[in-house]
Amino acid sequence: MTKEQLRDMLIKAREAKQLTQEQVVSLSGANITRQYYSMIENGDRRPSVDVAKKIAPVLGISWTIFFETEGNQKLRKTGSS
Repeated sequence: MTKEQLRDMLIKAREAKQLTQEQVVSLSGANITRQYYSMIENGDRRPSVDVAKKIAPVLGISWTIFFETEGNQKLRKTGSS
C-alpha cells in the first residue's frame, strides 16, 4: 500500500464515521496531538504499535494497516548514490 492509498483509506474511514481529526485523537485515548495524528493520516509519520492499536478501533480498521505501507521511506534514504 502506498502512502497515498493509506491517506485515502484513513480519511474515508474517518469521514464515514463523521469524525474530525481531533475527535479521533480524543476517542482513541492515545497520548498524541491532533497535529501528530494529521501527520499519521497524511503518511508523513508512522504511529507506534500502541498508538496504532488505539486509533484503529476508532476508525474501524486493522491496526496492522499502518505498517503495510511505504510510509517512512524518505526518512530511511541516506542520499548516497
